[in-house]
Amino acid sequence: MYSLRQIYNAIYRRVMALKWRHKLKCFGHNSLIYRPLKISGNISIGSNVLIQYKSWIEANPLTGESNAELIIGNGCAIGHFNEIYATKSIVIEDNVLTADRVYISDNLHGYENLDIPIIHQSIKQNGTVRIGEGSWLGVGVCVIGANIGKHCVIGANAVVTHDIPDYSVAVGIPAKVIKRYDFNEKKWIKSY
Repeated sequence: MYSLRQIYNAIYRRVMALKWRHKLKCFGHNSLIYRPLKISGNISIGSNVLIQYKSWIEANPLTGESNAELIIGNGCAIGHFNEIYATKSIVIEDNVLTADRVYISDNLHGYENLDIPIIHQSIKQNGTVRIGEGSWLGVGVCVIGANIGKHCVIGANAVVTHDIPDYSVAVGIPAKVIKRYDFNEKKWIKSY
């Protein structure tokens, strides 16, 4: 027999799925967005995706691009208070895990003109972002216009501004690779 909580959760999931299927470009089976802060733009979400409380996901071409896209693949788990903002393209491949307070962006605020407050300067397009399948981004990670390979671990509070290759562990500000998986030795090797 089902408890009232299980029944409520099942009804909530179905109602929210109907809402997001009409609002987003694609919303996969058995996905859930739990009480978001903001969601708008050209967004595709795969199946079995969980986006936790108060996350902000948006795809809006503020930099003059003709279109902006945000794609979240199947089986991803996006933590609480994440902000993912695409002005051109952010792709999060299948089975990516992000901890809480992760920031992912393909753009920056302009700051070059010292006579104009930064808030009034234009948004600048940075590189597109791709996060490879099976990767994990720790608490407080920032990814700004860079790619992360597949099966990577990005340590807590790291700031990723340059591409990280597949099968790497990266930490720090700016993020640097400290380990790589060696397929010949079948283990993680320190990288200097």
